[in-house]
Amino acid sequence: MRFLLTSAGIKNPSIYDALVDLLGKPIAESNALCIPTAVYAKRGGADMAWRFITGRASTPLCELGWKSLGVLELTALPSAGEEQWVSMVEETDVLLVGGGDPMYLSYWMQQSGLAELLPSLRREMVYVGVSAGSMVMAPKIGEDFVRWKPPTGGDRTLGLVDFSMFPHLDHKNMPDNSMADAERWAAEIQGPAYAIDDQTAIKVSDGALDVVSEGHWKLFTP
Repeated sequence: MRFLLTSAGIKNPSIYDALVDLLGKPIAESNALCIPTAVYAKRGGADMAWRFITGRASTPLCELGWKSLGVLELTALPSAGEEQWVSMVEETDVLLVGGGDPMYLSYWMQQSGLAELLPSLRREMVYVGVSAGSMVMAPKIGEDFVRWKPPTGGDRTLGLVDFSMFPHLDHKNMPDNSMADAERWAAEIQGPAYAIDDQTAIKVSDGALDVVSEGHWKLFTP
């Protein structure tokens, strides 16, 4: 599986080109499944989920012109049974995972069985995350980002990549997302960590990592 981990979706031509490169074919020839689950742990989540799915959010992803677009709602999967959804995930070209609450998303990825399935998916499949959808791939998100608390507590997430992410760096509507805040957060992570703004994404393919940016970012190392 390949990853394009963004702060705010496909916000500029550089990130768009990185997505097409990972897919290995045009977006118009690629089948996608979008996952809105993370947003339901936030106030107004139902409206935000609709905006994400219909391409009306401020995080461009679902509206890019996919050959087909389906919705994979993680909270429904445990009751549906694996025979209803696993083959659909295995056959798609890209998973589009929206933002919201990273711990809530991590919990439902595990409860649904998707977290267990992801490492076995074919090499050519692409995972595209927005904000929480990116953060959940890290080993941990840091206590600063824990809002919804899982039954087991803590801040550990799926660990499918070996670094953590601080999204929306220096966002004008997020006063707690300054570089100074990111530096304090990184000191608690005690592992590789990236602070990225909304014009930046992290591309991971075949073990190689590239930062794709038309904005600014910073790598923190222990």
